[in-house]
Amino acid sequence: MRKAQIAALTVATLAVASAYYGLADSLDLVPGPLSAASSSYRPQPYPTPSPPAEESGTPSGLDADAPAPTAAALNSMASTLASDPMVGKGTTATTVIDVATGETLLDVNGGSALTPASSNKVLTAWAALSALGPDHTLTTKAVVSGGTVTLVGGGDVLLAADAGDPSATVGHAGLGDLARSTAEALKDKGVTSVSVALDDTLFTGPSWNSSWEDGNQAWVAPIQPIMLDVTAHSHSGAYPSDPAMEAAKAFSDQLTAAGVAVTGDVTRGAASSDASELASVESAPLADVLSVSLKASDNTMTEVEGRLVAIDAHREATFEGATGAVLAQLGTDGFDTTGVTMLDCSGLALGDKVSSRLLAQIIARSAGADGGTVGRTLLTALPVGALDGTLGDRFEGVRGAGTVRAKTGSLGTTASLTGTVVTKDGRQLAFAVIVDDFEDGGLTSARTAIDNDFVIPLADCGRSRGSACAHGNPPRDRRPAAPQHRRRYALGRPYHRSARCRPARGRDGRGPGGGPHGPHDRLSGLAARAHEEYGG
Repeated sequence: MRKAQIAALTVATLAVASAYYGLADSLDLVPGPLSAASSSYRPQPYPTPSPPAEESGTPSGLDADAPAPTAAALNSMASTLASDPMVGKGTTATTVIDVATGETLLDVNGGSALTPASSNKVLTAWAALSALGPDHTLTTKAVVSGGTVTLVGGGDVLLAADAGDPSATVGHAGLGDLARSTAEALKDKGVTSVSVALDDTLFTGPSWNSSWEDGNQAWVAPIQPIMLDVTAHSHSGAYPSDPAMEAAKAFSDQLTAAGVAVTGDVTRGAASSDASELASVESAPLADVLSVSLKASDNTMTEVEGRLVAIDAHREATFEGATGAVLAQLGTDGFDTTGVTMLDCSGLALGDKVSSRLLAQIIARSAGADGGTVGRTLLTALPVGALDGTLGDRFEGVRGAGTVRAKTGSLGTTASLTGTVVTKDGRQLAFAVIVDDFEDGGLTSARTAIDNDFVIPLADCGRSRGSACAHGNPPRDRRPAAPQHRRRYALGRPYHRSARCRPARGRDGRGPGGGPHGPHDRLSGLAARAHEEYGG
């Protein structure tokens, strides 16, 4: 009896399913012999997607008629920052310049030379672009003399160990490609066995700066003119002790793999004057290289860029030669470097001293009509708030997301920010803010104060009632509700990226309310530097 019931139910189920499938088939919802479509049906073109509607409440771009912030409003922001307990005993300096007119709107302590941290990289970037040009590339080559092939470093510290990627900046040129081309050239000469040497004499003097504190070995490599991708070590906390030799050994291994026997170990020495070139590879253009070094605040890359400026100026490619060449180039370009002390190009040295006025002037020139290709290249290489680089997790869900484009600076007792901001009304301002000599361990608090007391209110400037500039008294800690999706702006034009916003927070993941007395701010000097984006 039970078997008969099961059989009957199965037949009924199959009958119903068949009926529904036939209906679906006739409506062309599933494959089958039936069809409700006309035999004359023709495929229709894919519909053209429409762009998303403009979001309300966000700037549509630069507005030449937008009002500049009043002196009273700006001075109030500067005063709020200077008196904020989160900066402790730190000294503050703030400068704001209207990009459209070149007028200095705020200059509080702007002439004082303070430790800039990695904002120092702005000086080096301008000088490198001005002296060398955005299209400048770096050549790594192999030459031969007698039975020795010498690998000659030309300043490329982003080399791939094997094949290069022409579409990339990091790893644009590859030592494997160079070795294979070298092997072909040797075989054409009938050479099948060689010794390999490294020529890294492009740079001279010490590879380590005596002004750098012990412990900074975790944030910068020995400065040499050839390296395998140095950015691969940026978050490892350790660099190779001899990156140039590491690259030379990789080249030697690739040469062996290409069928040329290598005798003995790789040696070091300048290439012979009678050596002939076998092959070469080229780096990505300087404009692309700077975009990597500035967004990531890479100290090693910046020190190398400074030495390239020195070589172009026919100076010694040393730390002193590099800083001297950078300052000389800035002077040639009309910037007043009086009072500047530059011990390195990256900003790791606590003895570096630069004014917020000079930093803001370089940015204002870059963004203005006189900036030219040099300025626009520098500006586009800077991190963008809540989007990328060392600003990727700052200004999230608040004014400044997408509208702040700036170089960060962080050391154990110094924080800075240098760049541009587009106000709520669309006015572009160049700014520089430095908080120097706060207590070691107060980095997160000082950086939060810079953002909340100064930069976010500056971005919030507008005509509307309640704006940070409407009454000349910026409300403290204004945080609009975070939207579900955020629109990014750079140079006055929007970015789109679908991403959920998170509330503004400090580098330690806590909200900006975490004060200077919280346990997350009780950091040792070395631990504080771990919050620095490796010098950022």
